[in-house]
Amino acid sequence: MLNISLSVQFKSRLDKMRLIAAIVARAVSFGILFASMGSYQALAADATPQIANTNGTLSAHEDIMPLSTAKPELAKTSRLSKVMFNVESASMDTQQAANWVVGSGDNQNMPFMIIDKKDAKVFVFNAEGKLRGAAPALLGLAQGDDSIPGIGSRKLSSIRPEERTTPAGRFVASLGRNLHKQEILWIDYDAAISLHRVITTNIKERRAQRLASPTPQDRRISYGCINVPVKFYEKVVSPVFKRTNGIVYVLPEIRSMREVFTSYYGDKQL
Repeated sequence: MLNISLSVQFKSRLDKMRLIAAIVARAVSFGILFASMGSYQALAADATPQIANTNGTLSAHEDIMPLSTAKPELAKTSRLSKVMFNVESASMDTQQAANWVVGSGDNQNMPFMIIDKKDAKVFVFNAEGKLRGAAPALLGLAQGDDSIPGIGSRKLSSIRPEERTTPAGRFVASLGRNLHKQEILWIDYDAAISLHRVITTNIKERRAQRLASPTPQDRRISYGCINVPVKFYEKVVSPVFKRTNGIVYVLPEIRSMREVFTSYYGDKQL
């Protein structure tokens, strides 16, 4: 009888110990679960792309362009330390601008273009900063870094020679169509500034010959738009900007780089 009593007591204690162990295990399990949930929320918040407002010169119609799917935090791993121009000659301003773009990620993982007005030349890069091509360009007849207010709604015949400028700045650009249903790259829609294939309908302007000239001043003829060789547009510009927005940097010719790109260069010495 004594043995049976001891056996019953031992079993009762064992059951209590198992119950306590089960309660402790469940408490630990819930603790781990809550901790995991907290860690997941923290990781999710940290992984959310934070796109800084660069306060640059943007196209007035940026809000109707397709949204970029760029993830700036991932772009850091694919940036180049220095842009290679290979056999293409480029001014110091162009090299400096290109290196700044890829170094800072200002293009937000989108293709970009640099238009050097002093040299009347265009450079096209992919999202990683690799040069896809370069070509001479026809630019606005008059020197100047700003468009006349309201010029985009005026008739060409009313635009005076001194008003035919190609504005400098940073623009969000995308492919579109002109009134003749031809594809163009819109740079500043309000000012009616675009980049397109060279127009040769006016024989007196000799635009094809001007493009071939080694003298940049010979390539100042347009009302403000940028004309490039047909093959360059079709083989480089159109494919690079297809189905995506891009950034166009038009370098100044009168104002300084610091004045035009102040918010991007900041206090960096140029």
